[in-house]
Amino acid sequence: MDNFLAHILVVDDDEGIRSLVKKYLSENKYMVNTAESAEDAYKKIQIINFDLIILDIMMSGKSGLEFIQENKKKLDTPIILLTAKGQANERVEGLELGADDYLAKPFEPKELILRIKNILSKTKKNDLKRVIEFENIKIDLNRQLIFKNNLEHKINNTEKIILEKMINNPGKIFERMEIGKLIDLNKERSIDVIITRLRKKIELNPKNPKFLQTIRGAGYVLWIE
Repeated sequence: MDNFLAHILVVDDDEGIRSLVKKYLSENKYMVNTAESAEDAYKKIQIINFDLIILDIMMSGKSGLEFIQENKKKLDTPIILLTAKGQANERVEGLELGADDYLAKPFEPKELILRIKNILSKTKKNDLKRVIEFENIKIDLNRQLIFKNNLEHKINNTEKIILEKMINNPGKIFERMEIGKLIDLNKERSIDVIITRLRKKIELNPKNPKFLQTIRGAGYVLWIE
């Protein structure tokens, strides 16, 4: 990944547009994956942590707007919408749902690249801690990996969201309800299971946690300082 500027997912049901956008982006040193539908995109975001998504609004099956509505809160990934010229209402709705920018078809490749650079530069300026190391542990949110005693543990999107919030708020106690809102989950028992799973990946002794601790009657806290 060090040789690439960013990892981008292009979602469009038009194979020609997918291929063309991938060609433009690859020539400008971006790593690119493509998806032919919202359903296909959903499968890919479960596996890969993308830096940006380029998303067509009108697709067979679920639309781009439905994709944003269902996934934006969990993703926290910038989205550029690709729209037809007559889709003004859809563009507005997309921006209201959480898209970061839009580009009407047909578009100039240079304009797409400029919009990508603009969004990514803003993201970097406001970037949170993504990689931290403490004792014999390294958490890499970009790669969704935890390294502990030379062993590698994969973390899923839900675990990444929780860790990112805790890492950037060290010492803050998170109530179960607060964690639930982050990951769109309202069952306390399920949240406890996720925390237990995270402890196994982070703690040297999960049964006696040193870093991801329970504050009785309050919630959970991550001590890394």
